[in-house]
Amino acid sequence: MNNGIEIRWHGRGGQGAKTAALLLADVAFKTGQYVQGFPEYGPERMGAPITAYNRISEDKIRIHSNIYTPDYVVVVDETLLDSVDVTAGLKKDGAIIINTPKSRDELKDKLNGYEGKVYTVDARHISVKTLGKNFPNSPMLAAVVAVSNVMPRDTFIREMRASYQHKFAKKPEVIDGNMEALEMTFDTLAEDIDKDMSMTA
Repeated sequence: MNNGIEIRWHGRGGQGAKTAALLLADVAFKTGQYVQGFPEYGPERMGAPITAYNRISEDKIRIHSNIYTPDYVVVVDETLLDSVDVTAGLKKDGAIIINTPKSRDELKDKLNGYEGKVYTVDARHISVKTLGKNFPNSPMLAAVVAVSNVMPRDTFIREMRASYQHKFAKKPEVIDGNMEALEMTFDTLAEDIDKDMSMTA
């Protein structure tokens, strides 16, 4: 696919991976890009592994298959590293983003020799701190935008605020908590992203 990126999400039922993929498609669409956001359904039960996908492009998207060679992979549940080949097909010049309190060096052994960039985000810590509950999808959504640079940070934040204001009009504390989670994720990743960019410059 030219002039675009492909993203594969790995999570478990109930963690919001599908919701995050659909939200990303919605926000990217509002910035004038062509988008796809769709889940791949397996057993539909709480805790079962699920996969979701995004295609985002400046050009019309004419592919309608699953994504087999993604530019980015998002792992919403670290335990999937033990049972799912999350790096399958992942491009070497792409990146994998994992929800974990561990460092990227601590996870290298579980990534099947993947040689591309690895980013870690403690989405549980961020969401508990900002929302009072473990909702990893908001931090992981911000993480993939930060790493992929699919849109500018300020554009993403603006569109997400509008989306949350529409969805949670009567719950301002939920809006504020989600916005804080997004901003905190960008700030958390900034140092690693800058370091990697300076190494490839």
